[in-house]
Formats: sequence, structure tokens, C-alpha cells
Amino acid sequence: MEVPFANLARASESLRAELDAAASDVVSSGSFVLGEQGAAFEREFAAACGAGHAVGVGSGTDALELALRALDVGPGDEVVTVANTCVPTVSGIVRAGATPVLCDVEPEAGGMDPESLRDAIGPRTRAVVPVHLYGQCADVDAIREVAGDVPIVEDCAQAHGAALRGRGAGTMGELGCFSFYPTKNLGALGDGGAVVTDNAGLAERVRLLRHHGQPARGSHVVSGVNSRLDELQAAMLRVKLPHLDAWNRRRADIAARYSAALEDTAVRPLCRLPERRHVFHLYVVDASNRDAFRSELERQGIGTLVHYPHPIHHYEAFRALGNGGTRLQNSERLCGRVVSLPLYPELTDDEVEVVAQAARAAAVAT
Repeated sequence: MEVPFANLARASESLRAELDAAASDVVSSGSFVLGEQGAAFEREFAAACGAGHAVGVGSGTDALELALRALDVGPGDEVVTVANTCVPTVSGIVRAGATPVLCDVEPEAGGMDPESLRDAIGPRTRAVVPVHLYGQCADVDAIREVAGDVPIVEDCAQAHGAALRGRGAGTMGELGCFSFYPTKNLGALGDGGAVVTDNAGLAERVRLLRHHGQPARGSHVVSGVNSRLDELQAAMLRVKLPHLDAWNRRRADIAARYSAALEDTAVRPLCRLPERRHVFHLYVVDASNRDAFRSELERQGIGTLVHYPHPIHHYEAFRALGNGGTRLQNSERLCGRVVSLPLYPELTDDEVEVVAQAARAAAVAT
């Protein structure tokens, strides 16, 4: 039995009738941008996150840019984030006009290391962007102790439904930023994103910025951009949102099965930390002999990916960010060892068993 790393067609097919009906409703409405579907999804998603406000935007990268701009972060300012993350985290900072500064991650789970953050913060720091990596929240409380009055913008692109000490991802900082890219725990059928916040003023600022700074037709009060969650994607997300909790529980069940299979092997799942609700956007293991481990799984028909093969400062576009003086050894170590196994709610029990046994066999063999 072959098990691909992802199967988005299967995910959509399970809700095909509802998605088709929602798309038909949007087409019949004649309203395609900033209509009732988007407004309804914003209300529903804010409630699901436990936030006062949600603002739909064009992508997760846009969400980060607009959240930072809502805080008046711009040229001459620095924003601290982690070196072990997806490039869009840093792209959002750059697009806001600020300079990214990298700090390290904790060695066992990959979340922002508060002590490394302490070394990276400087007099020009205007925001901190922790990443809730792989579906597990960074310790925002510890990060807040270090950051003090510096605003926190949470990167929640992989953390739909995750929580820390009873608080939902996106609600612990000044703003939280989500992506609805199709592979996410809550994925659209195209690009999309949202900014959540309890601050009505910041929410209104993001609304202005996403729509060319236009509070009403013919009136532009700030210089904004075009970044709006369209009605079709909002409708798709409204169909999917009621299923999010059940999908996350299924992800956790699959992760538990994999972890049990890998017990007493040299391949270790990244640490699941206490006081957190992990939603397992990805199931990531630490494998010292990664290439051999992946090759053995490929031989058995199991798809894998690496998230992420390089820390940010090893990419050509961002090499200058490695000159800040902060040691990034944990990020560099993890990027050389991590492997992601197939994990999505639509996996059958038989497929889960096949992956679990193949992973154990590969771990023992390599």
C-alpha cells in the first residue's frame, strides 16, 4: 500500500456536496468580494479562536504584513522571529518595511527560545513574531516576560485550534495571523488568511489596510493594499470550520499511533510540551540518519517531506540575517534532522497502520 504525504482531493471530496452548494450560492448572489460570506466567516472564525475580531485577508503572508503595519511597524524598525520557520514568516516582516532579526528555537520542540529572544531584542525592536510550529503553541507567556511592552504578533499559520494554558492560538499576543492555504488544518480551496485580535482599533486598522485604506467608497485615509478574503473562499471555509475540532482530534489520534510505533527507536517525535493543545498540522520526527530513513520509507511507498530543510539565514535571499550575532545552533541542528510523516484526517486506519509500521521498520533499519 502506498501512502502519499498529502491528498487534498480526498479532503475536498468528503465535503463535496456542501462545497458545491456553497459555491453555487456565491455565484447566484452576485457578490464576490467583501460580502456577507466574508463577514459571516469573520464572526465565526473569531468565535472559534476565542477572539473579539477576525479580519479576512488574501493570505497568511498578507496577514503578517498587515498586522505589523497596523502596529505602525515599518522602515527603520526591527522585528524578531525564529530562524526555523517557513520563509513567508520573514517575507511578511520584509513587506511591512521592517528588518527581520532571527533568534533560536528550543531544541526539543522547535518553539521560540525566550533566552535567545532576550539576546536578539534591541533598541529598534518594535514587534516579536513567535511561530506556533507544526501545530504546537510557543510559550507566549515566557516570551511576553522577555518582550515586555514590545507587541507580540503570533504566526498561527500551522495552529488552527491549538491552545496554550486554555487560551487559543492567536489570542495571546496583540494580533494573531492565520493562513488558509489548502494544506492547513483549516484550508481553503485557494489562498486566504485572517488576522485576529481583541483590540477593536487594531482590527479596524487591518480592515482599512486590506482595502486600499478605504473606509468608504471614494475616501482613502491611509496607504493600504489589495488583500481581501474573497466570498468564494469564505464560503468554502464556512463549510469546513464546523469540522475543525473533529479533524484536529483525528490528527492527534494518528500522531499517538505513530509515537507508539516509534517508542524505543532512535527516531524521536519532536517533544509534545505540557499545558498545550497540539493540533498536529505536521507530525515531525528527529532522525539522525534522515536521508536513509526517508529512503527506506520511500522504498515502502510512504511519502515524506522536510519542514524545513534550511534555517532562514541559509537561504540566499536572507543570508545577511545570519550576521546578527545571536547563536542559532538549535535551528541549524533541527533543519538537518527533521522529517514529516503523512498526517491528515482522511487517512484510513489501515493507512495509519501501514505508515506506523513502516516508520518503525525504517527507524530500526537505519
